[in-house]
Amino acid sequence: MERNAEARRIVPQTEEQPERSERPLKLAPPKQKKAWFGKSLIYVGLIALTIACIIPFLMMIINATRSNEEVLSGFSLIPGNSLAENYAALSSYVNIWSGFKNSLIIAVLVTVLSGYFSAMTAFGFAFYQFKGKNVLFVFMLVMMMIPGQLGLIGFYELSKNLGILDSFIPLIVPAIASPFTVFFVRQYLQTVMHPSLIEAARMDGASEWRIFHTIALPMMMPAIATMSIFTFIGSWNNYIMPLVLLFSPEKYTLPVLMGFLKGSQVAENLGALYLGIAISVVPIMIAFLFLSKYIVSSISAGAVKE
Repeated sequence: MERNAEARRIVPQTEEQPERSERPLKLAPPKQKKAWFGKSLIYVGLIALTIACIIPFLMMIINATRSNEEVLSGFSLIPGNSLAENYAALSSYVNIWSGFKNSLIIAVLVTVLSGYFSAMTAFGFAFYQFKGKNVLFVFMLVMMMIPGQLGLIGFYELSKNLGILDSFIPLIVPAIASPFTVFFVRQYLQTVMHPSLIEAARMDGASEWRIFHTIALPMMMPAIATMSIFTFIGSWNNYIMPLVLLFSPEKYTLPVLMGFLKGSQVAENLGALYLGIAISVVPIMIAFLFLSKYIVSSISAGAVKE
């Protein structure tokens, strides 16, 4: 009985002690002000950078609608009423849409063919073993460091002997071999694609041709799309090669036609020049808007490696 009485006296004491000791801890409030201030600075900086990037394009579009006197008077956010006169002055000297069509044909073919054959070459370098593989890859890296303008005279003589001058062939076919695209796609493919996937497809009876088109090519699309942006822009802005290899005015590309405007009467009309520049920039902006989302995905693909 005495032991039970002692147990009854001890139990309440042990139960009351946690009640006195367990008190809610006072946590320090999170530093919301500092976090909010840091985010605000980031957003302000991004907004300022966006405005700085948009202003040149906005000036170009607005000046394309203004007369020469209005352009010389200074910058204005109000569009002018001289768009029709500027277009008439531009069309009276050059066929801007013919150059637009020629540039678009060359740029699209170069982009598509370069992306496809570069992906095929990158797939071979990444997952096939053959004699001289490392030597060929190093040679490709060396070719990346050599400017294409150094071989312009030799390429002109070669095109002359082959009888392909004054045509789109020398502007399209050599551009298919893009060492930098091969290097970029190879590095990307080694990051996102495991060799066991290819081995599993071979065990299932898939041919090498089918493995490339159904497995490897879809996985390489972010890298191909990323490089397609730069390939398209580079081919669209190409000036030296068309100027040297093309002789017929109806085959001139848009950069060549825009170069001819500098020494013409159209150069006196700044509004017409701005209009021509605006027309030449539109395809690049469209290509970047549709394909720019792949840049982030292709760059972030190598962030986590299994």
